[in-house]
Amino acid sequence: MNKPEPIKTMKVDQLPVAVYASSEGLGLAAALDTREIINAAIAERGEANIILAGGNSQLTYWHALRELDGIGWSKVNVFHMDEYLGIDPDHKACISRFLREQLLDFVEPRSFHPVPAQPADAEAACREYEALLRQHPADLVGLGWGENGHMAFNDPPFADFDDPAWVKVVTLAEESKRQVTGEGHFESVDDVPDQAITLTIPALLAPEHVLAIVPEARKAEAVRACLKKPIDEARPGSILRRTPHARLYLDQDSSAQ
Repeated sequence: MNKPEPIKTMKVDQLPVAVYASSEGLGLAAALDTREIINAAIAERGEANIILAGGNSQLTYWHALRELDGIGWSKVNVFHMDEYLGIDPDHKACISRFLREQLLDFVEPRSFHPVPAQPADAEAACREYEALLRQHPADLVGLGWGENGHMAFNDPPFADFDDPAWVKVVTLAEESKRQVTGEGHFESVDDVPDQAITLTIPALLAPEHVLAIVPEARKAEAVRACLKKPIDEARPGSILRRTPHARLYLDQDSSAQ
């Protein structure tokens, strides 16, 4: 399968940016890069460790991964980056369930380590998940930007570029609650849990490769802010501009501004 050619490329500070004609082209390009990274890790160490996001904007990327031949999924350990605290694992908005239904049930990786939704002790669960991540250094993270520029649930009021923890409990910003409601995961903003467990920004930037997959017009303002305004925790995604091992994939809609 041939890799789509970007219609535009640029570099913003240290961040390479590629703009594709469509969300599908963006997803395929990121999936092909993912295959290369996974298979290189398997060739070197016999396994690969990857961290994946859980939002609607990742669907074309995941669907491309489902269709690609030649990925050694039986040697891939999958982690993910956030989960609503207290949510029923069978709820349609449960992030680990969404990831399973849209990708993992198709590709059958060696293992999947979900962020716990209903831990008996949330702080202990954070420490345990951080230990798991440190035991399995990630080759790749495939993440997105929220409509407020967040990565995972590191929303602007709480994002910390130098967070000492890798996993923590956070309170969700109202804008994040509105976003996931608008995506159809909840019936109303009031139904969204108030808290979540998230990987922090240092944990998301620790993998050897950071692929930021950001399609759709609703992300255009976040893209503009993260690329054009100063690097700041008010725009969490802007940190990628000083992350030399990151790359940003946009489509025409998300790059419109």
